[in-house]
Amino acid sequence: MTTVLDLRRIDDPRDSVHRTVEALARGQVVAIPTETVYGLAADALNPAAVQRLVEIKGRSASMPLAIAVRGEQAIEDFICHWSPLSRRLARRCMPGPITLVLPCGNPMSIASRLPSQTRDMVVGESDCIGFRVVSHPVICQLHEFLRGPLVLTSANLSGESPAIRGQDVVSQFGDSVPLVLDDGPTRYGDASTVVRVIGNRYEILRQGAIEIAAMNEFTKPMVALVCTGNTCRSPMAEAILKDLLRKAGGGLESVIVVSAGVAAGEGSMASHQAIEVMEARGIDISDHLSRPLNEAIVDQADILLTMTRGHRAAIIAAWPDRANQVQTLRRDGGDISDPVGSAVEIYQHCADQMERELAAWIKNLPADFLAVAVQANRDHSKHGPNHESQESA
Repeated sequence: MTTVLDLRRIDDPRDSVHRTVEALARGQVVAIPTETVYGLAADALNPAAVQRLVEIKGRSASMPLAIAVRGEQAIEDFICHWSPLSRRLARRCMPGPITLVLPCGNPMSIASRLPSQTRDMVVGESDCIGFRVVSHPVICQLHEFLRGPLVLTSANLSGESPAIRGQDVVSQFGDSVPLVLDDGPTRYGDASTVVRVIGNRYEILRQGAIEIAAMNEFTKPMVALVCTGNTCRSPMAEAILKDLLRKAGGGLESVIVVSAGVAAGEGSMASHQAIEVMEARGIDISDHLSRPLNEAIVDQADILLTMTRGHRAAIIAAWPDRANQVQTLRRDGGDISDPVGSAVEIYQHCADQMERELAAWIKNLPADFLAVAVQANRDHSKHGPNHESQESA
């Protein structure tokens, strides 16, 4: 008989978490809520449990399943090296309603340590594995106690709609799923969007909770220009870079450019000298409002270009794991002097200097900086999944 644990009616979810961990350790298949749809989960290190999941689901063993892991570091253990695009999507969309399908063929990949039967069921075309980082508090707690990843697939029988309520799981699977964690209707009510990324190329294998237009925005690279107060240098640099990228074309006009300050307040206008200098270049920054550098900008920016070595040091001190993303705008590592309070001519000299550096920076962009859509309108949710589309919740 199926046991249903209603997470909405308990004050402390730890007992439900422990019971779920025990069930997984015994090789059982359990149903868990995600932000997308309910999923069927099994211990990836237990081949018999994974085989049982495939049998319950009624899927062919030749159709690869996804795995659920705790976070970005766990994915890195499998892929060994992030491409700029795969890291960009992981940071912008995870935890969240996306399944990232990434190459795991490196001989150092932890994928080689999975049981061979499990590897056969999760590794797809081009030695890729689909990864989910589920945004649900109980699933986050589960990962704290699990010895490895979970194999995860949507909780629905072939031809049936994915389960978006705990009761849907019970209706479709009955006693074949012994434990269901019920947290009511899921947030999105739709399966995750499945995206395969190889190098700087991406392909949407299945449309889902993240729409194609939004996914295409998530793939765009971001550059952040950083100074102190975000009223002089970085607003001018932001405007100049946008103008240069637009003129360069070749897809560079799609690069997202922002600016911020390491000691900025919120909502101050650009200095009147900066506005005047940009106006002389045919660029209007009169609507600029300052903002402080924050976690969201640092997480989402592919590159942070700082005006001085001091700015770079301050960012690295606050976010040491982002050190490789932070560079001084001057290629020689020198400083762009602060023109605050100076005459317009000093601002003009500063703008000229930044433009030269930014133009050289554009010329030296890495080849894989821009994402390339391979076939961004494929919809396996309508035409049925195939071997290319890791099946996931």
